Amino acid sequence: MHIRLVAVGDRQPSWVDAAFKEYAGRLPRRWKFRLDIIATAQRSKNTPPTGARQAEGEKVIASIRPGEFVVLLDERGKALSSRDLREHLTDWQFAGRDLCFLIGGPDGVSNECAARADFRWSLSRMTLPHGLARVMFSEQLYRAWTLTQRHPYHRD
Repeated sequence: MHIRLVAVGDRQPSWVDAAFKEYAGRLPRRWKFRLDIIATAQRSKNTPPTGARQAEGEKVIASIRPGEFVVLLDERGKALSSRDLREHLTDWQFAGRDLCFLIGGPDGVSNECAARADFRWSLSRMTLPHGLARVMFSEQLYRAWTLTQRHPYHRD
C-alpha cells in the first residue's frame, strides 16, 4: 500500500513544513508516503470563490490515480479516534489499494472532488488552517501506524 497526501496550498509557514516533515519521516518506508502540492488558484475580491475552487478541483482530480482509494479530509466527515483510524488503515491495507488523502483549498473542494471521495474523514468539527490540518494529518497517520506496531508512542 502506498499513501500520499494531495493538498491544495503551495505556501505554508516554515513551522508547518518542519512539523509535517518530522512526522512524515517517521512513517514506514514501504508506504512510500509523499506529499503532492497543488498550487492555490488566483482569487480576487470581485469574483466568487467557485471559479478558484473549480480550477483547484480539476487539478486535484487529474492527480488522482486509477484505483486509488480517496479519503477527503472534511470537517463534515466522520470523526475518528486514533484507534478507529488504525482500524480503517488496516482494512484499507488488506483491500490492496493505494491511498490518496485530499486537503482542499481555502474555499474547500469542488463538487467533483467531493463526489470522487470514497471516504470523508473529519480531523475536527472546527475549521482548521490548512497547514495545521497537514500537521495533524501526518501526526495521526503516524500515531495510527504506531498502534498497529504496538509502539509505545501511543499510551493508554
